[in-house]
Amino acid sequence: MNIFGLARHGLNDFEQLAIIFVLVTAVISLIYAWFLRGIVMKKDKGDAEMQRVWNAIRIGADSYLGRQLKTILPMIGLLMAVLFLSAYVVPLYPETIAEFPNNTNLVIAVGRTVAFIVGASFSLIVGQLGMRMAIQANVRVASASRRSFNEALSIAYYSGTVTGMLTDGLGLLGGTIIFIIFGKAAPDTLLGFGFGGTLIALFMRVGGGIYTKAADVGADLVGKVEQDMPEDDPRNAAVIADLVGDNVGDCAGMAADIFESYEVTIVSALILGLTLVGITGNLYWIIYPLIIRGVGVISSIVGTFTVPIWEDIPIKFLRAHDAEESMFRSYEVSSVITVLTAFILATTYADDWRLGALTAIGVGLAVAFNPLTSYFTSYTKKPVQEIIDSMKTGTATTILSGLSVGMESTVWALVVIVISFILSMLLYQGDGPIYVLYAVAMVGIGMLSHTGNNVAMDAYGPISDNAAGIGELSWHGRTDPETVAAQKIMADLDAVGNTTKAITKGVAIASAVIAAVSLFASYITDVGRVQLTLGLPEMQSIRVSSTGVFVGFLLGGALPWLFSSLSIRAVSRAATEVVLEVRRQFRIPGLLEGKVDPDYAKVVGISTASAQKELVPLAVMSIATPIMIGLMLGVEALGGFLGGIILSG
Repeated sequence: MNIFGLARHGLNDFEQLAIIFVLVTAVISLIYAWFLRGIVMKKDKGDAEMQRVWNAIRIGADSYLGRQLKTILPMIGLLMAVLFLSAYVVPLYPETIAEFPNNTNLVIAVGRTVAFIVGASFSLIVGQLGMRMAIQANVRVASASRRSFNEALSIAYYSGTVTGMLTDGLGLLGGTIIFIIFGKAAPDTLLGFGFGGTLIALFMRVGGGIYTKAADVGADLVGKVEQDMPEDDPRNAAVIADLVGDNVGDCAGMAADIFESYEVTIVSALILGLTLVGITGNLYWIIYPLIIRGVGVISSIVGTFTVPIWEDIPIKFLRAHDAEESMFRSYEVSSVITVLTAFILATTYADDWRLGALTAIGVGLAVAFNPLTSYFTSYTKKPVQEIIDSMKTGTATTILSGLSVGMESTVWALVVIVISFILSMLLYQGDGPIYVLYAVAMVGIGMLSHTGNNVAMDAYGPISDNAAGIGELSWHGRTDPETVAAQKIMADLDAVGNTTKAITKGVAIASAVIAAVSLFASYITDVGRVQLTLGLPEMQSIRVSSTGVFVGFLLGGALPWLFSSLSIRAVSRAATEVVLEVRRQFRIPGLLEGKVDPDYAKVVGISTASAQKELVPLAVMSIATPIMIGLMLGVEALGGFLGGIILSG
């Protein structure tokens, strides 16, 4: 058997079929996304007033995405040249030279550059199409809330699932096609694919964050605090920018962020797996992670069928009584399918049950964040009740109580992550350091195997929030029973959305930690291999006692604080412009009385321009600083620098 020429990479018949299975599941994921999109788009968009509000949000979002793309393109062009030249500067893997003995550097230079473009393009597609899908859904959710709770819930969740399936499908499609073409040389090429996704995630996450917080602060500070207006009051000029911000931050930004983690965990697992292939001669170290990702896509699709709420279904495990429970049930169903399949594959294909255990640890880590985050964010649990009690004594005690709860939640989240690391280390501690590093990467593969569910739950939040905003703006002052019932439904959906956003943010941050640790491990492995190729002593670990490394640790630990400081200042400057504009408009005669409409587009334009202007210095700092540290202090100090970033950030 020689499907797509895979036999030349040394794959047996089962492994060739497995790669085709992974490729097919990626395509199925994209088809399922298109299918769900069709279901959502057939739904009613409501009356003319709802569509007027929705159209303002849509235009604002399109304006932001268009302007952001213009900011990103020059950086993509510059980094394409850098990645092309890197194939001539940094020695390639021996496996790469064996795979392509003729014009090796040129082949990898072109492949790495094309992979970078593909990774960046896929990340842009996930963020932009996901956000546009969310905007198409929000008005339909608002309209459906006038008919039934389950219909509104289904539209919101299915729309989020479209983004999730795009993330799964494109991430898996890109990685699999690169493997089919390059085989054992794939890790050298996948560096470009992962870096492309990382670059776009940086722009979309940070830019979206600046936009959404500037609009949010501006809308609430002037509207709620100064004018004592309710949430989403139509007289507030920043209210549309606030609703747009929910989409650019929590849909486009978060989707690109999780897509980046999805990519880089594959990259790190394949880089470390390739080292183990060289040691053991077994290809399952690089095939197994890809199969698990394919299984995760199928199980995620199956899990989506537990939403909406099924109270009367015969199988008790699948029953749910509210929106939050139904979405958690979806994740649990997907997890059970993936873990069972992982153990079957690990024992029958790889003949190593520990690979199944690593997948289970990763899946379990993601599942654990559901109750952990819910405990610290649910109004029925002790932490939130303590914050509520502290409000009796004033603003200062409320802030202190909230800050302390947030800090405590961070500790427990890290404890859960550390436990997963320890368990993975225990499974392979007798086999050598490289096995342990691979085990950590496999935890990341398992954790992000249900990215479709994660992104669906995250995108559900801003969709339901926007739907509530559209309802508030278009039904302002209406008190008929149907409107009151619809507002109650949307308030319930919005409340659940706040919880799901908190949970998926926790999963996203945890996956970023694991992805960073996995890449850190592959960095040490890669540097060692390059040093051997150049005839230099191999770096097998980083010496903490080295002065250069310690300096790297300190600088790396300081960088997230500097980045946070600059980000907060950027939000502050952008919010100041929004506040001044909203105050100016409130002085327009007749606006506060509702006789004159505010200029929503002006505030959207201010937020968009400010976000892009403030984003560029942050992006340049993130990309340039590691390069400068490496050139000035050396590769070992750069390793310390990266370790400091992981620890502090």
